[in-house]
Amino acid sequence: MKKLLLGNAALARGLYEAGCALASSYPGTPSTEVTEEAVKFNEIYCEWAPNEKVALETAFGACLAGKRAFCAMKHVGLNVAADPLFTISYTGVNAGLIINVADDPGMHSSQNEQDSRHYAQAAKIPMLEPSDSQEALDFAKTAYDISEKFDTPVLIKMCTRISHSQSVVELGERVEPPVSSYEKNAAKYVMTPANAKRQHPFVEERTLKLSELAETSPLNKVEMGGTKIGIICDSTCYQYAKEVFGSEASILKLGMVWPFPPKLIKDFASKVERLIVLEELDPFIEDYVRSLGIKVEGKSLFPITDEFSQNLVAERFGKAAPAACKKIEGLPVRPPVMCAGCPHRGLFYTLSRLKCNVLGDIGCYTLGAAAPLSALDTCVCMGASISSIHGFNKATGGESAGKTVAVIGDSTFMHSGMTGLANIAYNMSDSTVIILDNSITGMTGHQQNPTTGYNIKGDPAGKINLEALVRSMGIERVRVVDPYNLKETEAAVKEELAAKAPSVIISRRPCALLKYVKHNPPLQANDQKCVGCKACMKIGCPAISMKGGKAFVDQTQCVGCGVCKQLCAKNAFEAAQ
Repeated sequence: MKKLLLGNAALARGLYEAGCALASSYPGTPSTEVTEEAVKFNEIYCEWAPNEKVALETAFGACLAGKRAFCAMKHVGLNVAADPLFTISYTGVNAGLIINVADDPGMHSSQNEQDSRHYAQAAKIPMLEPSDSQEALDFAKTAYDISEKFDTPVLIKMCTRISHSQSVVELGERVEPPVSSYEKNAAKYVMTPANAKRQHPFVEERTLKLSELAETSPLNKVEMGGTKIGIICDSTCYQYAKEVFGSEASILKLGMVWPFPPKLIKDFASKVERLIVLEELDPFIEDYVRSLGIKVEGKSLFPITDEFSQNLVAERFGKAAPAACKKIEGLPVRPPVMCAGCPHRGLFYTLSRLKCNVLGDIGCYTLGAAAPLSALDTCVCMGASISSIHGFNKATGGESAGKTVAVIGDSTFMHSGMTGLANIAYNMSDSTVIILDNSITGMTGHQQNPTTGYNIKGDPAGKINLEALVRSMGIERVRVVDPYNLKETEAAVKEELAAKAPSVIISRRPCALLKYVKHNPPLQANDQKCVGCKACMKIGCPAISMKGGKAFVDQTQCVGCGVCKQLCAKNAFEAAQ
């Protein structure tokens, strides 16, 4: 049977067909849907882990027990999982282990453009890279075979365009692989220095064997066309090359991007007059080809930043873009913005009004950096806000403590915030941390987390009490506020900033988009009372605009949160008629 599937859904289908037994992940765009699709198969136990490191270690435990396992993350999540990744490369596996990493060229939803191919080389494990949904499915099966044959974890690298585009796939049946029984083997799995020393040569020998595999594997394929131009490419760049050139150029498509097949590359290069590497981000392939002594072009033609397109490829070769790929000019800019009724808006308005230094974190609330709130000063990585405020306040001798806060979401706090808060409690800095508890993991599409009380399937699960948790970590000053109540929120922030002790404020209000949240009736602005002072515009609510010099409320967006009402000195906002 054939079906149109997203790349992420196709990868999940491949896991199912290959007999995967466990998937543990942390949601991160563009990889999130792989695990959300995998959970639809009852044969695969799926879970959201608190972070990527825990997810990989959980998947490793499952493969150690003899069952095929999987974990997924975005590129910055692989940084978090790098610690176990490098050592699992040494231990090898007892059953197949796949690590899916999704890069984000163009930074559609990320804070950097990291190229994860470097991790495969550095950790010395194979990396496969599909270029469409069918390959995403097929490569999952191949990856498990490689993992078990060569005793190695395998990275499957996706990117935004492959993860979130659809193409036709042919579905197969699930095949249950035999369970590999666990046997104690300290020399293989206990990575003390003496054992690790003995394992390192195994890793190097494995890389040589994998390179030999790459020479003949159908993962890497040559498509000969015209010989004036030869293109070596991977991932989406293969699609762009095919759409722009068709059979006019010859193509070496690398489905295994590490380790490389040197003989195959040399043979291909010898058959074309001009050799070009087409790859997004770093010159990973290009540098290797050049190291073989082959004359090659790449980044001299194409940028090292941003994602590519058919238009870009055609333009750099002086060709006309495919008719179906022409740009539409003059489209209005649509910047991201916090939703109408977002509980974070009231808090950020308060922090902006108090002129606080606000050290931010990763989540929906990062949008608080945008005008008119302009409330965030930093955004680095998961949990950095809490560690940073401690260093910030210690460095200033406490002078900044009375006007500086850290903000972090509930899911992000569980991911990487607890250790930073432990540092604040242990080293006693007068730092105020605000946990933005919107009862869900919002940025990646409403996934559950350890504070919500539900698991990935929506079934009841263990629930961590944030107040009890932070108190148990040594924080004595803990309070909860409703960010819709501006007076309460402002009073709490002022009091905790003035306190000479570590403190935590939990700003608690469910995400306005959650289905179970019952909203108040929408508001309207009374033209007779509104004087056009624009005080309501300071919160940046997308439901409020100015028309004819008066405030206007889009009632299709308004959820009746009442934050604007508290700003209006003329009481112009009232329930819609």
